[in-house]
Amino acid sequence: MTNDEPRTLFILMKLFRIHSAFAIDSLRSPLRGSLRLSVLLCAALVSSFLASCSPANTPVAGDDTDVREFLTRYFSTWSAKDMDGYGACFHEQARVTFVHQGAPQTQGLTDFLHGQKLCHATASVPMTEVPTDMKILRDERTAQASVRWKLTKGAEITTGTDCFTLIKTPAGWKIMSLVFYND
Repeated sequence: MTNDEPRTLFILMKLFRIHSAFAIDSLRSPLRGSLRLSVLLCAALVSSFLASCSPANTPVAGDDTDVREFLTRYFSTWSAKDMDGYGACFHEQARVTFVHQGAPQTQGLTDFLHGQKLCHATASVPMTEVPTDMKILRDERTAQASVRWKLTKGAEITTGTDCFTLIKTPAGWKIMSLVFYND
């Protein structure tokens, strides 16, 4: 349910109650009291059912601030050569795939992080990578993000896309899968 749905439900329930009260009052029969009770119990049952169908703690639609902050940290730790912080962004079972000329090259996390450390260690000039656009689809347990980025290495600029699958853990968001490519 979105933030407006509980209020809408409340208004609908109130209108239903008012309408049913008029209908019951017009009945002038000895069953009027039990009919009113039946209608109220039915309304309570319907509202209970609707409330149980909504996931608990669902983020407000469009609120992806925590995912954006996580992804920004991912890029900033890499650019700062903070390989421990960068590695902490990944789930221990994560897989990473680089797509080169249409062919996927997949690595486990240990090999990928080792390659990233070597990349920084052997670079002749500092490298920085910044996100330029983020498209995020998420719920309370998982998120998918497509992030356009710009890599600056001295005067050389490379652009590309990272496609993330994230999971929410007790420690926060973690990368389960990263598929990336250069333009």
